[in-house]
Amino acid sequence: MIRAIRDSCRVLRAAFRVLCRRRDSLRRTQNAEHRTGFVLSPVFCILYSVFCLVGCAKPEPEPPIWEKVKIGDLAPYEAGKTPRAQLLKMTKLDIHIFEIPADNIGELDMIRKKLFIRPLQLKDYEAFNANLFMVRFGQVDLWNQTNDWLIGAEGRNIAKISLMLADGQAQTIAIAGLDRPQTIFYTAADESREGANVGPGIFGLRIKAEKIPGSRGVCDLVAYPVFSPPTESTIPQLDALGKLREFPFTSAAFGLKMSPGDFVFLAPKEYISDQTALGGLFFSNPRGGLFFSKTKSPEYKPAVRIFLLVCTGINY
Repeated sequence: MIRAIRDSCRVLRAAFRVLCRRRDSLRRTQNAEHRTGFVLSPVFCILYSVFCLVGCAKPEPEPPIWEKVKIGDLAPYEAGKTPRAQLLKMTKLDIHIFEIPADNIGELDMIRKKLFIRPLQLKDYEAFNANLFMVRFGQVDLWNQTNDWLIGAEGRNIAKISLMLADGQAQTIAIAGLDRPQTIFYTAADESREGANVGPGIFGLRIKAEKIPGSRGVCDLVAYPVFSPPTESTIPQLDALGKLREFPFTSAAFGLKMSPGDFVFLAPKEYISDQTALGGLFFSNPRGGLFFSKTKSPEYKPAVRIFLLVCTGINY
């Protein structure tokens, strides 16, 4: 813009000099003096006015270069620096949910015997068993075998859920929706039979992973069934009120230290169709589904759910 204005000024100055020389020459010619003066005087005045206006006008200033720079551009660059979003400490977990026909539940005994109890910890062993929960631990070398055993029991993988668990933050996977109030009966840690009045809302499995101070590539993982209200509110007071309506079934909780490649096998001890019992609501699907057998024609059968929690990575 400034360069164009300067070029225009030079052209106008040159024209002005040419006109001045032409005017002096024509003044020496008497016959043309009056006519030329009459013609050139208006042109001269116009060009002179344009020259004065353009030559004296100040060019429009460009904005300072720093006004075009974003704040992020001013930050020093460090080669190989990991983006801040990736520095978040987290545990990556895949949850595979299988269903097998309820009448094949005896096939789970073979898996139970092949997998391990250690390093699993239970809040109360008797209450855990009384709620018909069974849990085992395995590592990567037994993963394919466990998957094959479930497929051999006419199992089908109905869902895979991937979680990224921030350090100390819990997430809940939904298992069943409760569209009306109901009572869930369970065995408490003191082995008494209790009833929890819940609903409507979501019945699910809550999972939390925490970093172990001084250890890398390993986390403390805890999981337990829980009832939650149907939605979370962005209003703190309402959200706090909703959390008061939550009911954790901690007598069915388990915990362990996990590393990438480890997995947890969570299954029912036996089939129970009662959807008012904790074990029945968590594991059983009385409506079932269509199962395919190598020796029988496809058939609709009641089903049980099996959960495989696989640690796929730890970012701390």
